Amino acid sequence: MKNITIENIVKVCQGSLHFAKEGVQNKEASGVVIDSRLVEENYIFIATRGERVDGHSFIPGVFEKKALAVICEQLPQKSEGPCILVEDSFKALRLLAKFYRQTWQIPVIGITGSVGKTSTKEFVAGVLSAKYKVGKTQGNYNNEIGLPLTILSMKEEHEVAVLEMGISDFGEMHRLSEMAAPDYCILTNIGECHLENLGDRQGVLRAKSEIFDFLNPKGKIFINGDDDKLITLKEQWKDRLITFGRKEGNDLRAEKESSRGLLGSICDIVGKTQLERLSIELPGEHMILNALAATAVALELGLSKEEIREGMTKVEKVSGRSNIIELTDCVLIDDCYNANPVSMKAAIDLLQWANGRKIAVLGDMFELGEKEKELHYQIGAYAADKVDILICIGTLSRQMYEGAQDHKKEKTEIIYMEEKEKLYHYLTTIKKPQDTFLIKASHGMGFSVVVSQLEKLF
Repeated sequence: MKNITIENIVKVCQGSLHFAKEGVQNKEASGVVIDSRLVEENYIFIATRGERVDGHSFIPGVFEKKALAVICEQLPQKSEGPCILVEDSFKALRLLAKFYRQTWQIPVIGITGSVGKTSTKEFVAGVLSAKYKVGKTQGNYNNEIGLPLTILSMKEEHEVAVLEMGISDFGEMHRLSEMAAPDYCILTNIGECHLENLGDRQGVLRAKSEIFDFLNPKGKIFINGDDDKLITLKEQWKDRLITFGRKEGNDLRAEKESSRGLLGSICDIVGKTQLERLSIELPGEHMILNALAATAVALELGLSKEEIREGMTKVEKVSGRSNIIELTDCVLIDDCYNANPVSMKAAIDLLQWANGRKIAVLGDMFELGEKEKELHYQIGAYAADKVDILICIGTLSRQMYEGAQDHKKEKTEIIYMEEKEKLYHYLTTIKKPQDTFLIKASHGMGFSVVVSQLEKLF
């Protein structure tokens, strides 16, 4: 890691050095982690305090693994290696990530929005990988702990960094942007999420727009031009803003769309370039917008049409996000990583392309603020005439159940369960060949367990 020496860490993190042997200050680290299990030789371990575990208790063990140094808030009584004492370990993590980012000479792409951040990140990284060695956010490392760890995981071999940036309150994106210092920003949409803190969609737009606070002065912004809130940014950013979407007037838009069901979509992309019959292998109409975003960035970074086509085949499916699991005689749509009203509707729309019966297992959506009951009711009403069986699970989903009951078709079966544990027996008794099951709820509902259990049962 270029310039990540003990001497520089002490300066950047505003710390003091202890237990150091002569000559160690100029050694460069090979990695930075906060999980002692991930420590390798020459790594920096940052000891943090959590609700259950205090990382300071692992300091002796990391030096047994030949860690280069430890950053900590409390010094051990004795140590086999250098310890850098700081006031706040998490602040030190952020400061170190900001410093490391400033050493890069590669394009950095920051991605945010209410829905589709992770899928868009995978599209951008996949497409760009046809020309560049791409470093990207892994898993859900997109917040004030995950983003700096993602930045610090980048290697000198990487030629582009694709960073996902997620927030739930004002000020968070400002701090993320300060670390990421993006050269390019992608905003996917502005939906009804984290309303407990952000109030309404206008508040969501304001919070997400903090990503521009540390944007490269010559950087470009890519937005979904079909979004009524995002399009209001056009006047402010003028020539630095590129729009993508389905509507006329977008700089890059999709035309002649045709669905291949759960196998994906085909469309033409027109505007700055012409890409005819582009194959998008992930299911769902919303994936076309992700592909448009990736194409817009790829063109800006000099990829050819052939490279863009090749890159689309490299896009990785993400577990828990419209992940299609084909079992012996049925299909699971694993979309249980998270949920809000926009992504719920998109998942229900995706289910429409299934063969056989359409069975939606939906759970609570969290962090929706004072409108949470109304928004759950609306999802129930939306799903009522689109599925054969709707199963609503959770406290808030009682409103979803009532919305579905008020709007259901005669053939639709609607069921409410307080807890998911009752689900398995019911599904095994009603399952038929060719059924497709959509599993979706907010992450806190633990629906990944439902997917795992159904994979075993079916």
